Amino acid sequence: MTTLPTVFITGASSGIGATYAERFARRGHDLVLVARDKLRLDKLAERLRVENNVAVEVVQADLTQSTDLSVLETRLRDDARIGILINNAGIAQAGGFLDQSPEAIERLITLNTTALTRLAAAIAPRFAQSGTGSIVNIGSVVGFAPEFGMSIYGATKAFVLFLSQGLNFELSPKGVYVQAVLPAATRTEIWERAGIDVNTLPEVMEVAELVDAALLGFDRRELVTIPPLHVAERWDALDGARQGLLSDIRQTHAAERYRPQA
Repeated sequence: MTTLPTVFITGASSGIGATYAERFARRGHDLVLVARDKLRLDKLAERLRVENNVAVEVVQADLTQSTDLSVLETRLRDDARIGILINNAGIAQAGGFLDQSPEAIERLITLNTTALTRLAAAIAPRFAQSGTGSIVNIGSVVGFAPEFGMSIYGATKAFVLFLSQGLNFELSPKGVYVQAVLPAATRTEIWERAGIDVNTLPEVMEVAELVDAALLGFDRRELVTIPPLHVAERWDALDGARQGLLSDIRQTHAAERYRPQA
């Protein structure tokens, strides 16, 4: 009998992370759930144990704290049972660029990019050596849209997409699957924590629908899964245009339009 890999989920106390936990528990996977709110983690873990007869471990951690992050990195490096990493923890941006304090900027970038990257870097060598394993990074369509006015948040999510594509290029030949999931507005507590009333948004996806779509992309081994994108060819065209742009870059000389005119 094949033993299913344990799933390690950050930001697991609510929203997308908690729903991933429910879905993987239903599939029979043991779980390691990480978040700051231990009380909520404990309640979720107990329910999932009873409903699905799986082992669920709770780890209280703040991913913006280096000491907490180091403990998680050690666990990911050393625990061979963990075969799926769901990098979900993140925060949204409240207000525009001019409204941000240095502390708010540092916290947002640390959680959305630094912690995500360090956790992926901790587990990737073990995955590459074993020739198996999955890393799922939760990004956002805001990473495509500087016009939305969430410049720092959008930049972190653009980073997540780029990182995922780069990791796929490096790791997929070694048997490691990397998926970037790009939600649009989803009904989670991230909005309330950013001081935004989610009910004022014109269109919002329910979290269960988002995660179920993301898992369908996971099962299909998609590199980039964009549940709210209804015309898949749009992504194909964008990625094709990017590759076409790269083919037109010539490094020896500046383009004609940048050369002094006689």
